[in-house]
Amino acid sequence: MPGLTKNFSRLCGSKPEASAATDGVEANKTRTFTFRELATATNNFRQESLIGEGGFGTVYKGKIEGLDQVVAVKMLNKNGLQGNKEFLVEVLMLSLLRHPNLVNMIGYCAEGDQRLLVYEFLPLGSLERHLHDLPPDKEPLDWNTRMKIACGAAKGLSYLHHEAQPPVIYRDLKLSNILLDEGFYPKLSDFGFAKFGPGEDKSHVSTRVMGTHGYCAPEYATTGKLTMKSDTYSFGVVLLELITGQFALDPTRGHGKKMIVDRVLPILKDPKNYPRLADPRLKGQFPESSLHHALELASMCVRENANARPLMKEVVLALDYLVAHPYDPNADKDSTKRGVKTSENGADLKSPEKETIEVGKKLNSTIDREQAVAEARKWGESWRDMKEKGQSSSCNS
Repeated sequence: MPGLTKNFSRLCGSKPEASAATDGVEANKTRTFTFRELATATNNFRQESLIGEGGFGTVYKGKIEGLDQVVAVKMLNKNGLQGNKEFLVEVLMLSLLRHPNLVNMIGYCAEGDQRLLVYEFLPLGSLERHLHDLPPDKEPLDWNTRMKIACGAAKGLSYLHHEAQPPVIYRDLKLSNILLDEGFYPKLSDFGFAKFGPGEDKSHVSTRVMGTHGYCAPEYATTGKLTMKSDTYSFGVVLLELITGQFALDPTRGHGKKMIVDRVLPILKDPKNYPRLADPRLKGQFPESSLHHALELASMCVRENANARPLMKEVVLALDYLVAHPYDPNADKDSTKRGVKTSENGADLKSPEKETIEVGKKLNSTIDREQAVAEARKWGESWRDMKEKGQSSSCNS
């Protein structure tokens, strides 16, 4: 990819030689396709092959001759520099990254002014379709599936933040960018907005604000300062959508209620209100304690103070716990004795409120330590600057 790699450092802020593949796994080997090959694969990009449209392009289902798998072909809009930049970033990012919860890129086409990307085909489509655009004849996602999807998406982000080298900030997490394989296995897609994270001596990446309204972290939207915690905020919004079934951004709502965060956070002040937030389509089919945990986790992720948000690897731990404690509709519902819930061996179970408080305390203790270190470092730097200014003033007097 000599024509692509020369622009890599300028676009992404790092060298392509720094591989983001980890644990001895080689970076993806991408294949170059001709435009004719992809036109043939999609029946000349006919309407019946169309499976989706987005801000940067149109996606078609296809079958490439000699390739024993169905593929998704994304044709980028011919909108000049921005479209070309998005293409470069996505090709190079997905060439460097490999994880079960990231979509696998098979190849690309950069012929003339044509820019196309070829991915594995994920038959269940986007999470947005299953949560907000479900056909009447389809069953809504159950609680266990929702938590499984949330956990998988969190693992994809955690890999980008904590395992990829250099780290990657995804920057555009939303329901439509979470694609689903068989068994509702989630994979993050569309890496056109992704950025390499800040170096060891920097706290953030300054960049033009990109992303989707309703999912963007407030500090990023107002200052352009991008951090890993910006992704954490977006994940919190996605988790709230999964729990409540509400839209991240609902223009039909009144002033101050359009964003899901503004609608939900006031209700979360009292744990007794938590059941009110569950998606009505769940019909009460969820563990009450898991609902409490999930809502508490989501509220931590969307905290206004970015430093107070958990790391994605901590989010994964919390969601792994929820996935390991699924809802069982066949479980004995009459397992209470004198108002005290008991487990199979007779041990008293904690109330959802108490369990949620304990989970929150564990996450908060980690976050508080990180915040204290960050504040101490900031105070030390300010003190040093003041001292240097004082010495400079005394020298000039």
